[in-house]
Amino acid sequence: MDSINSAVETLVSSANTYFILLGAIMVFAMHAGFAFLEVGTVRQKNQVNALVKILTDFGISALVYFFVGYWVAYDTHFLTSASELAQNNGYELVKFFFLLTFAAAIPAIISGGVAERAKFYPMLIAAACVVGLVYPFFEGLIWGGNYGFQGWLEQTFGAGFHDFAGSVVVHGVGGWIALAAVIILGTRQGRVRNGQLVAFAPSNIPFLALGAWILCIGWFGFNVMSAQTLDGISGLVAVNSLMAMVGGTLVAMLVGKKDPGFIHNGPLAGLVAVCAGSDVMHPVGALITGGVAGALFVFLFTHMQNRWHQIDDVLGVWPLHGVCGAWGGIAAGVFGLEALGGLGGVSLMAQIVGTLAGVAIAFVGGYLVYRITHAISSIRLSDEEEFNGADLSIHRIGATSND
Repeated sequence: MDSINSAVETLVSSANTYFILLGAIMVFAMHAGFAFLEVGTVRQKNQVNALVKILTDFGISALVYFFVGYWVAYDTHFLTSASELAQNNGYELVKFFFLLTFAAAIPAIISGGVAERAKFYPMLIAAACVVGLVYPFFEGLIWGGNYGFQGWLEQTFGAGFHDFAGSVVVHGVGGWIALAAVIILGTRQGRVRNGQLVAFAPSNIPFLALGAWILCIGWFGFNVMSAQTLDGISGLVAVNSLMAMVGGTLVAMLVGKKDPGFIHNGPLAGLVAVCAGSDVMHPVGALITGGVAGALFVFLFTHMQNRWHQIDDVLGVWPLHGVCGAWGGIAAGVFGLEALGGLGGVSLMAQIVGTLAGVAIAFVGGYLVYRITHAISSIRLSDEEEFNGADLSIHRIGATSND
């Protein structure tokens, strides 16, 4: 009997390790989506820089999160023997890999906002500070139970802050940090002409669409596999993710007047918003959540492009991740209620307070990181470098032989 129990335990441990490994690989693949979404949006003279940033940001994120960030969030480190790390089939290591792909999404999100005029190494250093300190501080507050914040929310409002797959913890934090960086960087050359804002058209719609498709597919690993073990997997999460994606797509199509950029960002807005409550909402609630997110993105991005001279967010990462992420945190407290078809166990007030905490920590932390980095070593390219494009100015090569 003992041998049977041991075999069963080994099988369960192996299955859970394999499950979360697949999730890590799917979310890792999403970084290709971030890359091609940016490549398709920025002008041709900045396409190489977009690709390089996403990969190098991931590399520096892996190092910083391994040695610092994961310890800050979960009070766990890996500076121990390999035999200890290999226990339970190395599940803790693979869990780190999975959560790393979330952490590395933060600089990938920021990259889209600051595109076309940011220096390389200063921004890489700032990304390391964000992944090592700012993001894991809030991650630990919500998912690690640090500093008693969740306990206080539960005692005060009857439930803690519910963010199953990171509408606020990942996307909201990334979007609001990006806003701080965008404000400090300033507007790109040529965006303001004769007092009027000029919009730069996407350089390559097929690449933009490819990026959106890769992100959509990987997102099912992002959401469903946030259960982290096989016994926690839920078809409800999968279908809610699907419905939110559909809602975001169709509403963005309607209010965006069939613009391909909006149509391909609409599903991403819906998926950002549903992360928090994907495990507790009814599919109809997820559809509404995604639809509202699609509309929010179109309206806010259009308003930014036409009216806000000082906020030049190239890919619209603040409305897409920051605002839609915040909406998702609140929506979990609405459509997660049993009265609206959800599974319950959530509090609207706890969701509002938790969301506002995430916004404040992200914006203030991000502003401090980028302001200090900028003071030490300017994070913006010179006028000549920006005019020539980041590809030639930083990497000495263009995206095509004609560059």
